[in-house]
Amino acid sequence: MSLTVVGTMAFDEIETPFGKSGKIIGGSATFIAWAASNFVTPINQVSVIGEDFPQAELDALTAKGVALDGVQIKKGEKSFYWAGKYHMDMNSRDTLVTDLNVLADFQPVIPDSYQGSEFLILGNLTPQVQMSVLDQMKVRPKLIVMDTMNFWMEVALDDLLKVLKKVDVLMVNDSEARQLSGEFSLVKAAHKILTMGPRYLIIKKGEHGALLFHENHVFFAPAMPLEDVYDPTGAGDTFAGGFIGHLAKTKDISFENMKTAIIVGSAMASFCVEKFGTERLREVTAEDISARLEQFVQLVNFDIDLV
Repeated sequence: MSLTVVGTMAFDEIETPFGKSGKIIGGSATFIAWAASNFVTPINQVSVIGEDFPQAELDALTAKGVALDGVQIKKGEKSFYWAGKYHMDMNSRDTLVTDLNVLADFQPVIPDSYQGSEFLILGNLTPQVQMSVLDQMKVRPKLIVMDTMNFWMEVALDDLLKVLKKVDVLMVNDSEARQLSGEFSLVKAAHKILTMGPRYLIIKKGEHGALLFHENHVFFAPAMPLEDVYDPTGAGDTFAGGFIGHLAKTKDISFENMKTAIIVGSAMASFCVEKFGTERLREVTAEDISARLEQFVQLVNFDIDLV
């Protein structure tokens, strides 16, 4: 049931209307691993860090069943660093600092011990790096999920389109779906994107949930209405980790099971935003996850007599 995760392990510094985080651990691969490790192990991590990345953080991941053979540690160099400030609506933010550091010339290497992974998730990295990972897989995974962003659509569209032809599931937010497709209607956007290669498309809508598209089918999952949202950073990656973690656990990649996986992903994301960074995800128990999933069932469950 092995799962390979490719993405960033980084430092974040976040300011929201509820406070400041100081320098904390972030990165797409970090959030994905913390979420997915609740459902499946080993998590085969592929990333790059500087020697400033705390050993205690690596030890905590190892304790959760995350293999670090594919994590490159660059001596004398610094880890990727991002600083941002969220507005009052918590949906929009300003990037204050982006220091690529070790990420600037990251060349992922897939260790032999990771070969044969049934599930692969490509976090938001350059399309060239994502393609490099796919080229190194000796056996194609059962399911390949990828995330991307508007920046790559602007500066590396041709490379992005090549990667899209090789993946099964694409995850983007609503504005990215519109940008990639040139369509305002998300339904039209989805139909267009599904002709680009992926068999499934997930459009994330933040606090308004997520949409899953496959052929002529569509499924909507709500987001949990929360009293306190402290930090949305990493929520999308946590969603992705819960999603692919459930699929890897069940080994079922049918549309019906993906619907369940989206709910699992939404549940994990709802934990992530309750505290800064990965803090809340570190505390989550199996009982917490079951209780939150039950809340999701109650959120959308209703009886109706059709006349």
